Formats: sequence, structure tokens, C-alpha cells
Amino acid sequence: MNQTPDIPAEWLADFEAASRRSLEQRFKYSFVKTYKPILDDSEYRSWETMVKYRVWCRGNLPDWLGYGRRDGDSSNNTE
Repeated sequence: MNQTPDIPAEWLADFEAASRRSLEQRFKYSFVKTYKPILDDSEYRSWETMVKYRVWCRGNLPDWLGYGRRDGDSSNNTE
């Protein structure tokens, strides 16, 4: 009665190989560094207010980074 879905042999082999790795190795290879335009171009930035930060994000960052305002979101109000 114990039914399991068919797992492709390649996936199972990958899982078994990964499970034999140390925790340190798993952490090392599990995070992928992705360049984020504008955000990664400066060591740090700071703003006097959250409003100024949000205005800067909207004017400088690409939408796909997710720092923009959602349509219909009044919690991001900059007035």
C-alpha cells in the first residue's frame, strides 16, 4: 500500500550523491551569487527616510529585482 511516485534514476543518483557530501560542501554549492545591477555597484548606501529610499528604488532599480511598488499597494505610500 506504500505507493511512491516513479523517480527518474538520474534524479535519484543526484540526490544520493548530494546526501553523501558534508554539510559544509552542501552550503558552499547551494547558494548562487547573482549580480544585482546598481545594488552591487556600491559598497553601501543610506537614506535619511524610508520615503527617500523607496523613491530611489523606483527610480534606479529594475523591476525584476522586486524593490518596486506593487500595483494597488498603499503601504508603500511616498506622500
